[in-house]
Amino acid sequence: MTMVDEVNRHVQTTKTIPLEPVEGLPVGWIRVNLKDIAIVNPRGTNPEGEVGTLVHFVPMSAVLGEFGGVDVSMLRPLHEVQKGYTSFISNDVLFAKITPCMENGKVALVPHLSNAIGFGSTEFHVLRSESEINSRWLAYFVSQAEFRRLARQNMTGSAGQMRVPTNWLSGTDIPVAPAAEQTRIVGKLEELLTDLDAGVAELKAAQKKLGQYRQSLLKAAVEGTLTASWREQQRDNQVKRGTLPETGAQLLQRILRERRTRWEAKQLAKFQQQGKTPPKDWQAKYPEPVAPDMSNLPILPDGWVWATIDQLAIEQKYGSSAKTGEERSGVPVIRMGNIQNGELDLDNLKYLPADHDEFPDLHLKDGDLLFNRTNSPELVGKTAIYRSQLLPCSYASYLIAVRFSPSFIPEFAASYINSGFGRQWVKSVVTQQVGQANVNGTKLAALAIPLPSLVEQSEIVRLLQEQRRSIFDQLLNVEHSIKQSAAQRKNILKAAFSGQLVPQDPNDEPASVLLERIHKERAEREKRPKARKDNVRRKVA
Repeated sequence: MTMVDEVNRHVQTTKTIPLEPVEGLPVGWIRVNLKDIAIVNPRGTNPEGEVGTLVHFVPMSAVLGEFGGVDVSMLRPLHEVQKGYTSFISNDVLFAKITPCMENGKVALVPHLSNAIGFGSTEFHVLRSESEINSRWLAYFVSQAEFRRLARQNMTGSAGQMRVPTNWLSGTDIPVAPAAEQTRIVGKLEELLTDLDAGVAELKAAQKKLGQYRQSLLKAAVEGTLTASWREQQRDNQVKRGTLPETGAQLLQRILRERRTRWEAKQLAKFQQQGKTPPKDWQAKYPEPVAPDMSNLPILPDGWVWATIDQLAIEQKYGSSAKTGEERSGVPVIRMGNIQNGELDLDNLKYLPADHDEFPDLHLKDGDLLFNRTNSPELVGKTAIYRSQLLPCSYASYLIAVRFSPSFIPEFAASYINSGFGRQWVKSVVTQQVGQANVNGTKLAALAIPLPSLVEQSEIVRLLQEQRRSIFDQLLNVEHSIKQSAAQRKNILKAAFSGQLVPQDPNDEPASVLLERIHKERAEREKRPKARKDNVRRKVA
């Protein structure tokens, strides 16, 4: 039984975790505004120290999503961060206020700070629980997905700069259990969520390993090791039969001859359409395809040869830059976001009218390779093959469509471009503009890829597709388990904050008494004379 199964069993057998919010609260609990039990964005301490005194520093990147922890190991000189950053101390709760960090669950409970105080991004709200409130209770509450959903609805500001207002955060409701029950609930929460998080970590590690395996599979395919034993067996069979199959070099020469024949036929048709007699030297104007630059290319298996995309292609075109819409009666347009992990994801499509003036010229044909020429640096070069999943179908201008010779299997080219070899090539030729990386059609045409015989291409693609299906099924199972774990986490937290995670003790002091003490403590603090600014400053240890 897996860890996730064990947590599910606990939930099912105890029957304590509600799937819907519970109306009302258990006996002894109260519901208050968050500001009643915590100081929201307390005034920063103003420590003094000698030049070079180090304090902890927490940028937004140091806080993991989904309440996954915080790295406080970074140290910076006090004088560099004392102004212009948010200060905090041990046991404070950091809550990201800005989108998308807030939605991603960048919430952290500050651990013990050996250097006494920390500073961090101004995009953190700091919540400092009163002494009667368990700081973990507060941290777990604001980490909930449902709480973040409400916070998202109440954000203010412009697109890309939306933030959770302090007033909303201060005035939001929070349930408060008796102090002793808070401790019991937090203890049970940490027991269950520690196991759950360990399981999720294993699942994410499995995801990563599957991705690494996919890359190693592509590498083995395009460098010839995947079919090494197959080639040896084929050679043995050929020796017995006394046959000499076509090699990659012979295949390339055949493709090049076919390429020239197509060009000549097209030129003759053009002359005929214009009513002209072909000039004497018209065949000499044939544009020879770009040959591979062999200077830095590795040695290939016997029977393989290097060839450029230009040599293997019939044509290469950029897609449409026309504005697309949601009207489903038109022609679907594949965009760069529809290429995912070497496959076409057709769930989210835009459309152009069927009578668009670029049609049918920009209709895709079965086997067209789609190359993402513009994107962020890590995504430019994404490639997939169109296999008539939708008819008719077109593509957007950020994609290049390559139509290959019928004597070449396009999935082999896509495998090379999506492999580590292809990624290295993209890095070597990419040009960088503001926020975007680009690889143009000329560079794509010059890309050299290995060319095995047609029968070996077929065997490689068959093996890859077989393994890809297996990897895809495993990834689906992992993703499903991760979603189940997220739902289970949500239900466990709901149970905690509705009083149904641990048994209640009627002898516990009611939370209302706790709240009265908090009010008295605050009133006493208010009565104390304000310390002079010089006295507020304290030495950092």
